[in-house]
Amino acid sequence: MSYAGPPSTERVSIDPVSRGLEALRQYVVFYLGLLLLAIACLGWLPFAALLRVLLPRHVARTLGRAVIQHVWRLYFHALSALGAARFDLSELATLRGKPAMILAPNHPTLIDAMLIAACVPRVCCVMKGDIADNVFLGAGARLADYIVNDAPKGMIKAAVDDLRRGHPLLLFPEGTRTESPPVNPLKAGIGLVAARASVPVQTLIVEAGSPFLAKGWHILRKPVLPLNYRVRLGRRFAPPQANPDAVRSFVAQLHAYYEAELSNDSPAG
Repeated sequence: MSYAGPPSTERVSIDPVSRGLEALRQYVVFYLGLLLLAIACLGWLPFAALLRVLLPRHVARTLGRAVIQHVWRLYFHALSALGAARFDLSELATLRGKPAMILAPNHPTLIDAMLIAACVPRVCCVMKGDIADNVFLGAGARLADYIVNDAPKGMIKAAVDDLRRGHPLLLFPEGTRTESPPVNPLKAGIGLVAARASVPVQTLIVEAGSPFLAKGWHILRKPVLPLNYRVRLGRRFAPPQANPDAVRSFVAQLHAYYEAELSNDSPAG
């Protein structure tokens, strides 16, 4: 999934009328993109809520994840066609059909999970409780049987169970969006899940060319367009042994890797 969309509008125009028209275009495109997102989420909401009650759990899970993948793919294509964003997600295609593993991205913006879910089939996402309760995203996430991280023991058990079903697991090691660049302190949960499920951890490096939807950015605040996103594969780590010292050492290695990798990153452009 790699597409650049229309040519960049970042060049500077001397003509003030052209500048004004471009500013107006950006506002129209940005809020149209938000409207399309709201329509997609709210349109799926009643069906997701009903199907979760009617379908067996394993069928609901498969359907819910497939719908999420295709909806986000279509949405990103629409943003690209509108000239609102440019994406390079091509490296994620190599993860399709691979054995179960933990996908561990850094977390600069709120859109990171969607970028990965759009490209990796059957992926299970570990998410915060407020997303599960969100009117736009909650019903679809519950149908997809995504895992809420509010209770660490329950989260770890559910994550291990899903990995043993053969599904990739999307788990943000920072636990929340980055507040202390280049990376927040990592949570121990990723090491515990990897050890108990005995699966590798594939790091992903998310490069966002804008602070849009970073921590503290309101969704209605328009950024400069087009937005630029790239997700590339990082190092794949073998799982640690299932003992506290090995898990602590593993998490420390992960943190050192992210710090080194992200300190050398420049914004996507």
